[in-house]
Amino acid sequence: MTSKEKGWKEISIAGVCWLPSTEYITGDWRTFKPVVDQDNCNNCLMCFIYCPDGSITWKPEEEKIEVDYNYCKGCGICANECQRKAIRMVLE
Repeated sequence: MTSKEKGWKEISIAGVCWLPSTEYITGDWRTFKPVVDQDNCNNCLMCFIYCPDGSITWKPEEEKIEVDYNYCKGCGICANECQRKAIRMVLE
């Protein structure tokens, strides 16, 4: 780290995320949203595991995944990790 760069303790509170992503609504940040093809999904839950925002939930009683668009930022990691290509990113 050079002397010009600030350490994490010197960054203002707005510059550091100090709450988990499920504590504040961030869904309006996205340009693309994931759409799940439930017929093609085999419930491997890789999307659930890799989602950095915790916006994908598993509904065991319905045996399906669900995307909470209040928290999804549209990063596309879920679609990238889906081996069956059951998730596609759609322009909003």
